[in-house]
Amino acid sequence: MFEDKTYKRCACKGPLVDKKGDPVLNQDGTPKIGYLEKRCPLLKRRDHGSWYYSIELPPGPGGKRQHPKKGGFRTQKDAAAACKEVWDLAQGGVQVKSKETVAEYLRRWFTKRVDLKRSTRKGYQDHIERVFIPALGHLKMRDLRTRHIQGMFEAIWADNKTHQDHREAAEAARAAERAAHKAWRDCKGRPRPPELRQNWNAARAELRQARAKPRHITGPGTQKKMNDTLSAALEDAVTEKLISENWAKSVVLPKYVRPKPLVWTDERVARWQVTGEKPGPVMVWTPEQTGAFLDAVAEHRLYPMFHLMVFRGLRRGEVAGLPWSETNLTIGTVHVSEQLVAASYEVWEDTPKSESGARTITLDEQTHDLLRLWRKRQQTEREEWDRAYEEWRQRQREHPQPETDNTAVTQPWSDTGLVFTWEDGRAYHPEYLSQVFERLIKKLHLPPVRLHDLRHCAATLSLAAGIHMKKIQALLGHSSYSLTADTYTSVLPQFEKAEAEAPVALVPRARNQRESHEEPEPPDGESVEPEVPSNEPGETAA
Repeated sequence: MFEDKTYKRCACKGPLVDKKGDPVLNQDGTPKIGYLEKRCPLLKRRDHGSWYYSIELPPGPGGKRQHPKKGGFRTQKDAAAACKEVWDLAQGGVQVKSKETVAEYLRRWFTKRVDLKRSTRKGYQDHIERVFIPALGHLKMRDLRTRHIQGMFEAIWADNKTHQDHREAAEAARAAERAAHKAWRDCKGRPRPPELRQNWNAARAELRQARAKPRHITGPGTQKKMNDTLSAALEDAVTEKLISENWAKSVVLPKYVRPKPLVWTDERVARWQVTGEKPGPVMVWTPEQTGAFLDAVAEHRLYPMFHLMVFRGLRRGEVAGLPWSETNLTIGTVHVSEQLVAASYEVWEDTPKSESGARTITLDEQTHDLLRLWRKRQQTEREEWDRAYEEWRQRQREHPQPETDNTAVTQPWSDTGLVFTWEDGRAYHPEYLSQVFERLIKKLHLPPVRLHDLRHCAATLSLAAGIHMKKIQALLGHSSYSLTADTYTSVLPQFEKAEAEAPVALVPRARNQRESHEEPEPPDGESVEPEVPSNEPGETAA
């Protein structure tokens, strides 16, 4: 049965007395001075001291007594309410005596999450060490509330505003530096006036200072990921009875809308050519733009890989980690079961992003032929590499001295078993593939898309070709149908036009019928005379 015990105490010091009221003395007979606590005569005053609660709970593990107490309340009513809250939590099984802090719990929780992918663990660890622990780590788990988490995100929003100001200042400093450099470069006189160089140097110094300030913006998508990470940790804390509820679920964040692919229409391309700005973070080429890219890179070493991504929708890491053992050139299929993942330029092998990411994809005839040719090319490169390596080893045996030829093959061919490799068999770094692709589209002056957006091109082309959304989900390896449908709700403009005209054509209109029977009217200011047949063969009427 609940029975609260509240009392008032202070931090005043004075002569101490024992339970009988007799003074407590030191060894030399002088009165012992200490905290008076509940015995302070000034506690009768309303503004002196603070209220505490003390409560007896059922014994804990091993029969250990549980007697929580807490003070610092302004009124007796506040102390009694807090005491009742602790009692209710204890009755619900919450460990109200636990002293584990948020920092201690989050690190303990992260250690046991061995089920996470390596890339996911890196993201969780970053959120915990860089964001959660600095903001919340000092709190005890039993004291954590939604207001603390909300305050953490409010601090992030304040930092975002400051960082945005830094961005704008850096852009202004960059414009000033370019103007000062242009003035110095375009000066016709020789020698140039020294003040022009001084102005340029000063502008460069200001630009360096502006760029040194933090400019990273934590967007709504990243904030949602952070809260999802914290929510997952607190959900386990609820299970462990460290807290009564998942406080992260009540946090209010900026609305996040998953970006949908936009097609590079002529109007958007024209605007991009003027401003250099992309209409959205995820852009997709039209069939004509896709064809122009493939035609332009047909002689490039990585053309088979680009072709595979454009039409079959593999991810960057999936093509980089695709092994020949999972490629069936007899029937024309590839089984996607692993990928190369890169973070901070570190690379490791991992499974696809979702459980449905492991999938078998049927190749189109063109891609099938390209992979056959690529296989022959890779085998030829291996033979040439092995031959050059053996020649180098022979030279070393006959004349053991440092090799002066930097082009000499001094390492054997790397048998990685991968489909797309360097000439020596080494795997491509996924980030390198993105860099090559970016350089190519800049060189070709094509509207910018990311290498990952070739995957969106594959989905959009398949959708426009009439392939069912469920088939596209399987092609891309999405975890759910709704993810595919929500991402690819728009198709290419020419197909959208046909869909817009189809309902109009179904409605019969009297005006349309009349117009179909009427002869076309001549242009304004002109008249059409009836043609008079000639009486003589070969004669033209006047």
